[in-house]
Amino acid sequence: MTTIVVIPTYNEADNLPAITAELLTLDVPNLQLLVVDDDSPDGTGRIADELAQERYPGRVHVIHRKGKLGLGTAYITGFTRAMELGADYVIQMDADFSHSPSYIPKMLEQIKDYDVVVGSRYVGGGELDERWSWWRWLLSWWANVVWARVILGVRTKDATAGFKCWRRTALQRIGLERITSNGYVFQVEMAYVSEKLNFRILEIPIYFEDRRIGQSKMTVPVKIEAALRVFEIRWRHHNVQPMPSSKSVKTS
Repeated sequence: MTTIVVIPTYNEADNLPAITAELLTLDVPNLQLLVVDDDSPDGTGRIADELAQERYPGRVHVIHRKGKLGLGTAYITGFTRAMELGADYVIQMDADFSHSPSYIPKMLEQIKDYDVVVGSRYVGGGELDERWSWWRWLLSWWANVVWARVILGVRTKDATAGFKCWRRTALQRIGLERITSNGYVFQVEMAYVSEKLNFRILEIPIYFEDRRIGQSKMTVPVKIEAALRVFEIRWRHHNVQPMPSSKSVKTS
């Protein structure tokens, strides 16, 4: 079985070598990394190429995109390429250590019985970095409770989670061409469609650490897009037909 970790990057030159080293020393057979870089001005793309060609040939892959094209399309591009490379499981995560690679073995152990495993901040045992500001906590609460739960009816407690392990077959069933959100709300759209398709979803608790180096990508335009797109998501996917399986969102 091949597992490919997809990491979108924009100005992550200081984080990328360290996160790559930590990922590729995990005791996980056939684990690879795919970096999707949006023409980072700090040289992240060049560093990714060096990692792929000199330090980890055959284990690190790089996609260079011309300009800052957004989180959602970065993941869609990365997921598609990962499946072309033969991935049986695809993991999405950030480059800034807010998602610890140490959870990946547990995700892969659990994915055998599920379609997607979510690294969740909001199930029992999950924690947020105590350095989070009150407004950031409030935004996250609003997104998960008001946008996702009330407006969309999503049962996943951490609908905005960016740390997930997907089965290849789940991504194929979603039909990535139907996903159009390109910012923070991308995660909500993926969660909504997953539940509409009756995916078997497991949330496992994680500690979400604030980024160690660099600046957050959560800009005001990203937040505004997220707020406006929730109703569009509900309209766009209202006719998605569930597969014949029992709907299941569980926590561990």
